[in-house]
Amino acid sequence: MKEVLDWLKKNHATVVRGLADLVAIQSISTDGEHQKEIDQTASLTCEQMRQAGLQNVEVLRTPGANPYAYGEWLGAPGKPTVFLYAHHDVQPVAGFESQWESEPWTLTARGGRLFGRGSADDKGAISAQLGAIAAYLKTRGSLPVNVKMLVEGEEEIGSSNLLGFFKEHKKRIESDVIVVCDTGTIETGLPCITYSLRGIVEFRVDVESAKLPVHSGTAGGLLADAAMALNVILSRLYWKHGKLPVPHYYDQVRKLTPGERKVFQSLPGDDTKWRRELGVLSGVEFASEKNVHPYEQTWRLPSISIIVQEASSFRNKSNQVLPKASAVVSCRIVPDQDPKKVFQNLHDHLTKDPPWGVKVSVKMNGLPVKWWMTDPNGPAFEAALSAMKAGYKKEPKPIGCGGTIGFVGPLADLFGGAPALLFGIEDPKSNAHAPNESLHEGDFRKLMASLAHLFDNLGKLPDGKVR
Repeated sequence: MKEVLDWLKKNHATVVRGLADLVAIQSISTDGEHQKEIDQTASLTCEQMRQAGLQNVEVLRTPGANPYAYGEWLGAPGKPTVFLYAHHDVQPVAGFESQWESEPWTLTARGGRLFGRGSADDKGAISAQLGAIAAYLKTRGSLPVNVKMLVEGEEEIGSSNLLGFFKEHKKRIESDVIVVCDTGTIETGLPCITYSLRGIVEFRVDVESAKLPVHSGTAGGLLADAAMALNVILSRLYWKHGKLPVPHYYDQVRKLTPGERKVFQSLPGDDTKWRRELGVLSGVEFASEKNVHPYEQTWRLPSISIIVQEASSFRNKSNQVLPKASAVVSCRIVPDQDPKKVFQNLHDHLTKDPPWGVKVSVKMNGLPVKWWMTDPNGPAFEAALSAMKAGYKKEPKPIGCGGTIGFVGPLADLFGGAPALLFGIEDPKSNAHAPNESLHEGDFRKLMASLAHLFDNLGKLPDGKVR
């Protein structure tokens, strides 16, 4: 491994320049206005794959989807095949430019971190994967495993075409192990491997009380206010410091094992740290259940968030009683909740006995995404934990994640139950999706070293058995 790790050290600046080139392209997928840039990033990713030494590199397209960058190296017969995932699309910066301390589209080193949109989510993962691959191919001329690398272009808009793409290209991408570098750590410098993800159910609530808005001097106090009614309905979701007050909502929630609870409580972090990282205002309490650890609350318990409300706008405000109001509610679900039952429970809870008899409609907003959880044991996980320990010089921690990566479970199933290894570059200071997004340069180095060790460890498994 010495020559491989030495290459990473000597060529770190080159890897960073490659990341800077990716960050410079405004591959925003959320507004529909940057298709040219998304195409450019897919092409550049392919060029960087070729430079790293991957073969059969090409931009893959499927109708209605943003382009995928694909490359492979299959020169290790009898060894496991590793599927590497990352994405090249990013979130916008519009509306928050003034809060950036440096140009969002110029990778900028400051205080041991690399700042720029997409640096952590998820172009840093592209560069880390290619760095580890290049370190082998530029020194040994071969990898200890086979590699298939796919970089997606629409993760930030829900990956609605990804599962169809996987099925269409199943034979081409089929692998023994899945490695996803789109998660993170709970502390800078601490290696973490994620073994559970929450799912998501999103729905829209529409309230209607009249056909038209009416002057508030004429009808105020007489006509049912749709905005007021909507907020009364949404207040049924207020949980204070208890459980979410939705009948049967917790019937299927899997309980933590004593071992999991012990691990969660042993992880670093305290109230001061969490409040600082989340930007909680002075005097504002955490909303979690009493006597529930923050990691259990955000990783293994369901949550409900109102992500948008609309009745009118500040720009168009008028003294009227509003006849219509709407909201979108996002629910994070956990093992073993059924998305359809979750939606039905919420539908029944919010449509029952509406204030003033207003008309209430609750409909699913997009397709639900199931939770995912795996057993972090077996040869592939042992190889990953050993690799991370070697790369970070610290004992890795198994963690959960409150977010959602919808393709992990279905892809593992498509590959016949392939183990999925989730470890990435984001830390609590990364500010993914926010101003001053960054990655810690030291952890960037350690992730590349860990990936290099992972390839080596997987290549040494007896008979190539990863599970």
